[in-house]
Amino acid sequence: MIKFLDLHRQYLSIKEEIDAAIAETIENSAYIGGPSVSRFEAEFAAFQQSEFCVGVGNGTDALEIVIEALGLEPQSEIIVPANTFIATAEAVSRCGHKVVFCDHDSANMTISVEDVARRITSKTSAIIAVHLYGHPCDMNALLGIADKHKLAVIEDSAQAHGAEYRGRRVGSIARAGTFSFFPGKNLGAFGDGGAITTNDNEIAERCRRIANHGRLQKFDHDIVGGNSRLDAMQAAILSVKLKYLDRWTEQRIRVAKHYRERLASCPDVVLPHQENWARHVYHLFAIRCKNRDGLQSHLSDQDIASGIHYPCAIPKTLAYVDLGYAEETLLANSEDGLLLSLPMGDHMDDDSVNVVCDAILAFYR
Repeated sequence: MIKFLDLHRQYLSIKEEIDAAIAETIENSAYIGGPSVSRFEAEFAAFQQSEFCVGVGNGTDALEIVIEALGLEPQSEIIVPANTFIATAEAVSRCGHKVVFCDHDSANMTISVEDVARRITSKTSAIIAVHLYGHPCDMNALLGIADKHKLAVIEDSAQAHGAEYRGRRVGSIARAGTFSFFPGKNLGAFGDGGAITTNDNEIAERCRRIANHGRLQKFDHDIVGGNSRLDAMQAAILSVKLKYLDRWTEQRIRVAKHYRERLASCPDVVLPHQENWARHVYHLFAIRCKNRDGLQSHLSDQDIASGIHYPCAIPKTLAYVDLGYAEETLLANSEDGLLLSLPMGDHMDDDSVNVVCDAILAFYR
């Protein structure tokens, strides 16, 4: 069987280092905060070319904490792409703001700059740029719009560890970036985890207070905060895996290149677009294909896993229909019933890619 992602194989490739990091954490009894968290925060900040990193409980918390830390006008509007994981919109709603859904670019699948410009009102306070599937958004264009209208920009980088926009790592470009270390991410923990990156010391300090009961010191509760801290065990594991992330990413890029070469001549498949200014890290390799459901069933019959991301645009989910978004319009690209995600990860090699491509080509023949 060709798995969609093979986390066990990845673990076995670095088992001794992972096991040693876990054992060291247990030996030191440093489970909350401590050296493993501080070390990983410094390493990840350097990796993402950011001045500061704040480890938190998960990627969704990271978004909520940043939104709170920015001190936006209460009940203001935040523009969010309609085609992404629901966490991006949830964070806005749970912080008491109004989600304004936006379409995405039909080529690179990231937020449509033109549609963002159309949706700005006097109540707009921020834009969340989701670097979807590992492809960066057009940050210069978005920041230009934001500067013109005095808006904050948050980079949702949950799928884009190590991705680059014009040579700059995502999460280091706008006011703040957020990351998820959900196990299936390009840099995944052995459970939940997340991080906030920023070059703004004030934002970093606010985020750290919000995430840790409103304090920087043990009983120094300056604000009403919450409890969302990166687990020390996860931080130790992530430090080990971070050393291999560029190598694993280069393998993803090679796999994507091989997919492109093998499927380029198939008229029933449209390959994912990559802008010349982007380093795409291929969290997902999503193709547009004729008779998607038939192809997915065919691949399954051949013991090849695949996925659909995302089957329903967020405003059409029951959660947001109940919030009054049932009549959302002008989102032409956001309900794409043709997208299918192919197996992607460092577990894939040329032979695996050939098996997948042979099955796809045979289906369309």
